[in-house]
Amino acid sequence: PLRYTSKVRELGKHEAEKNDSQWKTMGPAKVAVPSPNDFLQKRPKEPKLAPKKNEQDGKRLLPLLPPRTYHPVIHMKKNFISKNAIAVIKGEPKKPQHFCVDTRQGDKYLLEPSGLFPKYIKKKNYGVIPKCVTRRKEEMKREEEEYQASVLEQLKKRAMKALSEEERTNILKALKEKWEEINRAYQTLPVITDTMYKRMHKEKLELELKQLEHDIAAIEKHKTIYIAD
Repeated sequence: PLRYTSKVRELGKHEAEKNDSQWKTMGPAKVAVPSPNDFLQKRPKEPKLAPKKNEQDGKRLLPLLPPRTYHPVIHMKKNFISKNAIAVIKGEPKKPQHFCVDTRQGDKYLLEPSGLFPKYIKKKNYGVIPKCVTRRKEEMKREEEEYQASVLEQLKKRAMKALSEEERTNILKALKEKWEEINRAYQTLPVITDTMYKRMHKEKLELELKQLEHDIAAIEKHKTIYIAD
């Protein structure tokens, strides 16, 4: 079979020859020759400082001096000695710092930042419950009361009856006695269950035990139980 030949083969070949022909030269390429004046100098890339300003007519540019008859105006003279003395007399005495010496050589350290100084128990509000905590407790108590009131209102609307503690105890006792009875029957089952009846009887007892355990746990967990009429 004939080999595959691209349709644009001739066009690509023509474009390649056309581009190559522009770079063909006779001899060295004609480029700009560098000037001999542009030679490399020492440290050409460092910033150059601005030229110094020349003095005008040989005189320095200095500020004018005040005349001899000039006297500065002094508004007030302060007596720093008397001022410091008054500040010391009226000022509060510096309180000595508390130190603790723990070695024979006299090594000492500040007592207040060490945690040994009773600084916090001397506060006026030491041991007092913060107002934010008290306010939060009151809010939680009020929310709990509102919730209980809403629950009671819903129960009244649904006409649900709450079990008394005596009825709850009796029901729990009866469930436990029933569980003991079924568990005793379960323990007396034969080890080998080779018949369909034995397997079905064993599964039935297991389901009853599981249901009784669930009911006992639910009653023990909830102190208040409501029954719908």
